[in-house]
Amino acid sequence: MTKNTTTNYQNNEILTTKDDFINLNNATANFASFGSGMTAHLKAWITALQKANDLLPHQLRFSDIEFDHGNNESGKISLHLVEQLESLPVFALSVVVQKQALHSESASDTDKSDQDKNAAFEAHIAEWASQNPLWQLIEVVRGTDSLQDITGSDRLTPVLTYRYILMPTDTATMQPAKKSAAARLLDDSITSHLRQFIDSLPITHDLGGDASIDCHIVSLAKMLRPHRVAVFDMDSTLIEQEVIVELAKHVNIGDQVSEITESAMRGEIDFDTSFSERLALLGGISTDALDEIQQQLTLSAGARTLIATLKSLGYHTVLVSGGFTYFAERIAKELGIDEVHANELDIENGVVTGNVNLPIVNGERKATLVQQIADRMNITTAQIICVGDGANDLPMMAIADLGVAYHAKPIVRARSDAAINATGLEGVLYVLGYSAQDLL
Repeated sequence: MTKNTTTNYQNNEILTTKDDFINLNNATANFASFGSGMTAHLKAWITALQKANDLLPHQLRFSDIEFDHGNNESGKISLHLVEQLESLPVFALSVVVQKQALHSESASDTDKSDQDKNAAFEAHIAEWASQNPLWQLIEVVRGTDSLQDITGSDRLTPVLTYRYILMPTDTATMQPAKKSAAARLLDDSITSHLRQFIDSLPITHDLGGDASIDCHIVSLAKMLRPHRVAVFDMDSTLIEQEVIVELAKHVNIGDQVSEITESAMRGEIDFDTSFSERLALLGGISTDALDEIQQQLTLSAGARTLIATLKSLGYHTVLVSGGFTYFAERIAKELGIDEVHANELDIENGVVTGNVNLPIVNGERKATLVQQIADRMNITTAQIICVGDGANDLPMMAIADLGVAYHAKPIVRARSDAAINATGLEGVLYVLGYSAQDLL
């Protein structure tokens, strides 16, 4: 390991080694814009982890972490420590539950009843730990409020959030290679336990959720590592529709397009073939029709708040879609996304030709684009998060530090680091370990 070097990004000081995650000499992101939100976020998790100091191996104790509590509340953390934590089964647990699931409709003193039920739910979380003595929960600084709509025009799911460090009572009992499997088993176990507390699981489309509880269990190292790039799929992720489906419905060929899509899902044809066949059926659509469909597209709940928050935290945001630039560029402009990669629609004399412009943005292409973005910015993919809903998002999610499934297909949920089902896209901030207090 090479000698430590120190770089100060206007009050957010980061200690790292030359071989670690950030190429300090070539870094281009403005870490100053992370501001106090990032520092408060780091402090909350590290303060909780310090409670378990005596349970960690001697070389991982926290003498090398210090915070300057001056006016700027700047913090510094050794990214070498983050790298070492990555090898241990130490997880960040964020429990996100829809408020209505804990709301008491019939109580005469509703506020008090809700507080009691909230406390009871928190106790139910602790009960899981008592039933699983090989694991312990360490509460992060309490902050259970929902995120706020900072755009004034978004739809956010009212939730309560609970944040914990989750770690075995003896870190030597688990091989690091089993971390991913352990996270999934813990997720299933905790989610199942918590759902026992709620009589019904309301499925509320208006609130943007298809379940009442999300349990996000990811490596604590992912909470502490500063990410710089967030990459998003478009269809059924940033927007609620699948554009190619909307195009097909517009020209009354929905059944034909669906048949091709289902054939691809059965593995009978590959994505490129299905894309080409579907696009060929769309030949003859006018740009007037494209503009009409564009007006009908709706942003996913929480999309505005998520992108605005990530931008305020200094993220470079990217839209990578198997859809079309004709729509993607307009969606990106509306949200303030920095960069767009999608398929080019071949248009002649105001009409879609149905011809394919190569390369097709398929799953492999998405992963290649993410790697190219990392190379261009002189960072590694360990500083990138990817969010999507479909199988063609899995390759880019796999090479990112954090792959997040959003209201996704079961196969995508199963292979992602975290799955959002109880909220809109603002749930990505909960996956990253943020609370409303961190972002004030």
